[in-house]
Amino acid sequence: MAKSMKLAGLKSVENAHDESVWTATWVPATGSRPPLLLTGSLDETVKVWRPDELDLVRTNTGHCLGVVSVAAHPSGVIAASAALDSFVRVFDVDTNATIATLESPPSEVWQMQFDPKGTTLAVAGGGSASIKLWDTATWRLVATLSIPRPEGSKPSEKSGSKKFVLSVAWSPDGRRLACGSMDGTISVFDVARAKFLHHLEGHYMPVRSLVFSPEHDSRKLYSASDDGHVHIHDVEGKAIIGAMSGHTGWVLSVDVSPDGEAIATGSSDKTVRLWDFKMRAAIQVMSNHTDQVWAVAFRPGGRGDRLASVSDDKSISLYHCS
Repeated sequence: MAKSMKLAGLKSVENAHDESVWTATWVPATGSRPPLLLTGSLDETVKVWRPDELDLVRTNTGHCLGVVSVAAHPSGVIAASAALDSFVRVFDVDTNATIATLESPPSEVWQMQFDPKGTTLAVAGGGSASIKLWDTATWRLVATLSIPRPEGSKPSEKSGSKKFVLSVAWSPDGRRLACGSMDGTISVFDVARAKFLHHLEGHYMPVRSLVFSPEHDSRKLYSASDDGHVHIHDVEGKAIIGAMSGHTGWVLSVDVSPDGEAIATGSSDKTVRLWDFKMRAAIQVMSNHTDQVWAVAFRPGGRGDRLASVSDDKSISLYHCS
């Protein structure tokens, strides 16, 4: 059996933000600089960090409420931040120039992700029970992928609130979008046809994080839920192909290493866990944080040799993966 991945703490920054750190993502390298880490906080700022020392490159202001999501374009040139003010700010990573400001109704902007080609920004639509798609050439809203209503329910009924969309993930080939809802269901869409395909069942509490395995033709989707479990789904076959348990609280974030071999999770139990997919088990527990861990993120690229985590304790931790 291949040797399992191991995490080793590299650097932690206490009080990286003035308030809870809610979100983190890596910005891919460009021709002129290495990858950078982006973090977003309840303190209404987005910060740009340079590994491995986690030197602060810049603090971006512009939101008037807490930042719930950050997303980086695959080019590494631009990124987006979304806040509780329902604005998405698109900016140049290296100059912080604002490229676009996308406005949505209240409570309709949560997690975001650019598609693998970088042509579309998908935004989890919260109370709209949909995914919103924004064209990155024009920054216009080009599609709304709505979760169908349960049979027999009237538009006025509260069924929509259960389908409050928190999380979103693109398949590596850009053909599928999945979103996770407050009621634990995951909805899968055919992007080209803007068509709802089916639900993936199994969770009974909010699904706050989703990620596809990185293989180009991947049908494998990982989901993290407040029910304490990580599920592995076959998106096309609608089947749960595995489940992993071990956290003693909500699983708030899940990410998969670029080689697809390891999974990391962050939880309200204050730990980061590293899992081996083949063993369906946690192989390491990291307890750097003193409060819930809102996000974990592997550095993209061939090696995937870095993992970052952020927490309600206002800190960032960076780990070496070997």
